[in-house]
Amino acid sequence: MATKMHIPAPEQGPMDSTRKTALVAGLLYLITIVTSIPALALYYPVLNDLGYIAGPGPDAGVLWGAFLEIICVFACIGTAVVLYPVVKRHNEAAALGFVAARVLEAAIIVAGIISLLAVVTLRQAAAAGADADSLVSTGSALVAIHNWTFLLGPGFIPAVNALLLGYLLYRSRLVPRVIPALGLIGAPLLFLSATAVLFGLYPQVSVLSAMSAVPIFLWEGSLGLWLVVKGFKPSPLTAAMVTPGAR
Repeated sequence: MATKMHIPAPEQGPMDSTRKTALVAGLLYLITIVTSIPALALYYPVLNDLGYIAGPGPDAGVLWGAFLEIICVFACIGTAVVLYPVVKRHNEAAALGFVAARVLEAAIIVAGIISLLAVVTLRQAAAAGADADSLVSTGSALVAIHNWTFLLGPGFIPAVNALLLGYLLYRSRLVPRVIPALGLIGAPLLFLSATAVLFGLYPQVSVLSAMSAVPIFLWEGSLGLWLVVKGFKPSPLTAAMVTPGAR
């Protein structure tokens, strides 16, 4: 009588975990892109109309923009938290610096969100009969706060993020080197452009400013797509993650 032999399936959990890490990190990077760009468009009325706070609104665009940016903030922090256990195996100090910079970027974005939500609150007060002239002055100050946070958050800090994570991924070869190379090239360009805007050499919303941000946009977009579609390349870091007892 023949007997059936049970051959256990190979354990794929550890390797699957690295693939899931890459997938989640890639999705979070893509979320930061698809939420941040529409948010800026939705903010256009409040950012470009000094009389918005004393006018009839509408507030829906600002509220939706704030909602999208809140999602962007969580995704922003998530990219660092998810990637940290992987990239710290190459250089823990640089990986920790990346997490800290990403959290700082998110905090600055939140400050900008609050300033515009305050404009909405004051506009509703204007509709209830508050002094319009004083509200316009206050609204202009709140918009100015948002504009400065937009320079510091999406301006200076992403350059630091790209430099740190680009270095970690370039050295560890977790992704094709051309991807982090975009970040390493774009980081100084973005930083120099933000510095030029800070000292009034040209407006933040300008052709030069947009051109300086292109390499960073390509870096984050290509990184997100690669991690979603391909995951991490085989390397000593991922090998250590699937080896029992490896640290």
